Amino acid sequence: MELKETFENVKAASRKLALMTNDERNAILCAVADAIDSQHERILAANAADLAKMDTASPLYDRLRLSDSRLNDIANDTRNVASLPSPLGRTLREKTLANGLHLRRVSVPFGVIGIIYEARPNVTYDVFSLCFKTGNACILKGGKDADCSNRESVEIIHEVLVQHGIDTSAVSLLPATHEATGELLSAVGYIDLVIPRGSKRLIDFVRDTAKVPVIETGAGVVNTYFDEAGNVEMAKAIVLNAKTRRVSVCNALDCLIIHSSRLKSLQSICDPLAAKNVIIYADERAYTALKQSYPYLEHATSDDFGREWMDYKMAVRTVDSLDAALEHIAHYGSGHSECIITDDVATARKFQQMVDAACVYWNAPTSFTDGAQFGLGAEIGISTQKLGARGPMALEEICTYKWLIDGEGQVRN
Repeated sequence: MELKETFENVKAASRKLALMTNDERNAILCAVADAIDSQHERILAANAADLAKMDTASPLYDRLRLSDSRLNDIANDTRNVASLPSPLGRTLREKTLANGLHLRRVSVPFGVIGIIYEARPNVTYDVFSLCFKTGNACILKGGKDADCSNRESVEIIHEVLVQHGIDTSAVSLLPATHEATGELLSAVGYIDLVIPRGSKRLIDFVRDTAKVPVIETGAGVVNTYFDEAGNVEMAKAIVLNAKTRRVSVCNALDCLIIHSSRLKSLQSICDPLAAKNVIIYADERAYTALKQSYPYLEHATSDDFGREWMDYKMAVRTVDSLDAALEHIAHYGSGHSECIITDDVATARKFQQMVDAACVYWNAPTSFTDGAQFGLGAEIGISTQKLGARGPMALEEICTYKWLIDGEGQVRN
């Protein structure tokens, strides 16, 4: 295993991190944020080298692109993580047994967390800040599309760690190769947890290949159902925001489901999308409702439902009942985020009860599925699995626990 020495060094660094105080961790996070602020030119130059190699028409281009504004946001997010209460050392459960043994279940770091991600250089900072705050060392495996950006970012973090006398192996970036991914997924005894962030293909590969524990952050196939009791003006705002705020993120809208009794409102709901040049792939009934006036209209095929578009494209599906909408979501959804627009409380509550997803919205866009928006600081991913963390994963979700037992010489019969 060519990367064994790297894994050994990261494992050793994780043990040192456990000895740091929360104030020490926070000071370093704030220093990293200051370094980001002072190194815009350096980071953007590396990012420009990555952007030059990517087709501007690619849906991933926007994910890859950094800017002064985005770097300001990254620095502020890093400071925000520093300002949050530490999840470490919390007593989660406590009891004294009849024999006098005192038991406490206490939150502790996982140890070493590996992250595999694609063309999203902001993830480098998000992962570092969350892992460092929780006393976890991290191993980053970025994609080749963002390799220059990632390497410059890790170098800046390392410079801050050196200034504070911290082992730089606390955050390590692997080569942007498939071989490095394979070694990471096989690093039993070194990696405590791997979290993949990216396409369905990447996530499926990690789940099917890994010999170390994995938390899936699944692809976001996102639906919004406009009910027969839905408000049109509300729907216009929600659909536009969910689809076009950022089309390349996992919480972006992929399919609008509309009750057949509301097809006359479909044109009004879709009008704002036309201004953003959104191409709509509509089923037959929705196509008929839109064909006279919507300028970017295509006939939907079966492949257009259940697709994560990551582009200015969206499907529309017509249903005759709430149950039919629920069936569509059960068949095509990915368990990420789903939404209903309705003024009927009973319908909304049934939808929230029946939809099997990490985040289920009533009269609010799925664009809110985000760790910062949930008040969690940054996020390390959106988990779509049910075992362990689910939804936005932040500080608490990357901690585990251990039992501390205090005795006075008791022995077991």
